[in-house]
Amino acid sequence: MKNIPYNLLSKPLVWVIVFLCLSGSLFAAVPLAVSSPKSVRSDVTQAAEKYKGVPYRYGGHSADGLDCSGLVYLVFRDVLDVTVPRTVKNLYTWTEPIRDEKLQPGDLVFFNTTGSVSHVGIYLGEGRFIHSASEGPKTGVIYSSLHEDYWQRTYIGAGRALTSADYLGLFLGIAAAPSWNTYNSSFADPLRGSAFQIRAAYDIPIAKRYLRVGLELRPEWDGSLGVFRMPVTLSAGLSDTFRFFIGPAFTIGDPVLESGGESRSYKGGNSWLGAIGVTWAPLTIRAADGKLSLFAEFAWQSYFPESGQEDNWSADFAAGFRVSTGLRYTWEL
Repeated sequence: MKNIPYNLLSKPLVWVIVFLCLSGSLFAAVPLAVSSPKSVRSDVTQAAEKYKGVPYRYGGHSADGLDCSGLVYLVFRDVLDVTVPRTVKNLYTWTEPIRDEKLQPGDLVFFNTTGSVSHVGIYLGEGRFIHSASEGPKTGVIYSSLHEDYWQRTYIGAGRALTSADYLGLFLGIAAAPSWNTYNSSFADPLRGSAFQIRAAYDIPIAKRYLRVGLELRPEWDGSLGVFRMPVTLSAGLSDTFRFFIGPAFTIGDPVLESGGESRSYKGGNSWLGAIGVTWAPLTIRAADGKLSLFAEFAWQSYFPESGQEDNWSADFAAGFRVSTGLRYTWEL
């Protein structure tokens, strides 16, 4: 039995995966999932107002004394029984940045009073917010306005910790990604092909997270096998950071893998298990009204060797397994 030489991962792909792994630790969680966002936001603002008049205490997070982040910590614990970041800086990076015109009661507002982000309040609506002030004419948990000169001057932005009050849970997404050779005897061409995705998805709240289920069309050109492939998959995952997908795949062309002067022919599997894999998006930023993500995808597509050929597990593995890295844009309807 003669095996076609193979290499598991070509060098450019290794560096792409290393970058994705390192970048994943730089970005924080998405807003908390709730089944009735408008009602929960009202509960948050009412819970915050119950602490009006509590004295300021640095590091405090009880009714005996509160600092600004302690107020946020206590309110979210009271209403949702969750633990949120305890410092202003960590709250600032944990929340999802939003434009001022998108502010809703229950969102967080942040201020730079010391040279960097250093103060936080809970927005109540109509420009008002509640917070625990450490100095000024009044201290402790008080009401203030974003229109006051001092807060206008120190205001640096708003963050979303809860789902929007008008949230529908419907999303559309598009993506483009090159796929990389995991089977390459010469290292001459690490690029395998190109793929695109069109996706519609819906969020289901589960235990303060969202299970995002979707339907995806995945047209792709596989240059290593010389075929056009169209997987149609169902996907599920916690938001868009990590998701699993599975579905049938339709093949146009005759798949042939060539390497080292050897050829191996395949039939494209079009069953319900035509494509299966996982997608991981560790890096996401806001872009206009949507989110732009850098993602990596690890997939298996079923190809069956034509009869009459010698067994060659390494070539068969290379025909079916692929790694892609690319960009995805998702926007909420």
